[in-house]
Amino acid sequence: MKAWLCESLDGVAGMHWRELPTPEPAPGEVRVAIRAASLNFPDLLIVEGKYQARPPLPFVPGAEFAGVVEALGEGVTTLAVGQPVAVIGTHGGFATHACVEASRAIALPPGFALEDAAAFAFTYGTSQHALLDRGALRPGETVLVLGAAGGVGTAALQIAKAAGAQVIAAASVAEKCALCRELGADAVIDYSVENLRDALKALTGGRGPDLVYDPVGGELAEPALRSIAWRGRYLVVGFASGAIPALPWNLALLKGASIVGVFWGEFVRREPQVSAAAIGQLARWYAEGRIKPVVGARFALEDLPQAYERMASRRALGKLIVVCGN
Repeated sequence: MKAWLCESLDGVAGMHWRELPTPEPAPGEVRVAIRAASLNFPDLLIVEGKYQARPPLPFVPGAEFAGVVEALGEGVTTLAVGQPVAVIGTHGGFATHACVEASRAIALPPGFALEDAAAFAFTYGTSQHALLDRGALRPGETVLVLGAAGGVGTAALQIAKAAGAQVIAAASVAEKCALCRELGADAVIDYSVENLRDALKALTGGRGPDLVYDPVGGELAEPALRSIAWRGRYLVVGFASGAIPALPWNLALLKGASIVGVFWGEFVRREPQVSAAAIGQLARWYAEGRIKPVVGARFALEDLPQAYERMASRRALGKLIVVCGN
């Protein structure tokens, strides 16, 4: 097998394209021949030692991938050789093969494309947990999605629309705003040229959004919170800008607003049955054509550093995919 091996926590500079022995699955594991993997923001952090999970060096990064079961470890009865699966974890995906616990491999229903499966659970699971579970989104409410043209942003936009919400999509350049319109946003704010608070006031008649979905952090957080509606919910999803905002807590008091943390990985670990039901709902929406991953660019597996550079520069539209022909 071949794999990108993270040998030091120096970011992309610490990753090397290596040929390794193809592993045999241990009891309770399956070996997956990987066809596609997606790049998520934690994949940037983990190779710099900045993510919550810190696997021992050396390790293969890549938290989300899809492929075909190639071999079964002793005792595995829930999967079969040749079965297409998606896998979510913390690492292992940027390779031609991976051995994983059978419980981590999600059997894919007929018609679920492997590239879509590699770009699905992380962003759609996060957004579904944020909006419907943590945010208790109701039909007819207004959702502001910051960073709306990225992986989690496009997922949030689609899920909010599928749930019957009005969506205001905020993005940083005209190209990203155009994508949000194509995905069905009811209104779009280009915050590189528009004042976020003024635009929200105009679009909502001064009321503000009921939910703010924020995977960005940084300088947009305070104006978004100042604009939130009475009893609004501010969903803290991540900090793609690199800056964790220091917010004045009196704003939450004055608006009767809630600051709600969203940690999907821990939710999956602590509440696996609830998480599995949520993924099932998302899979049904996918089959119905109500949601579909936006793949902004595809890279060959050996060109992974280019995908890392694209994500780090915040130029990505939707999800970035690396594909492997094995």
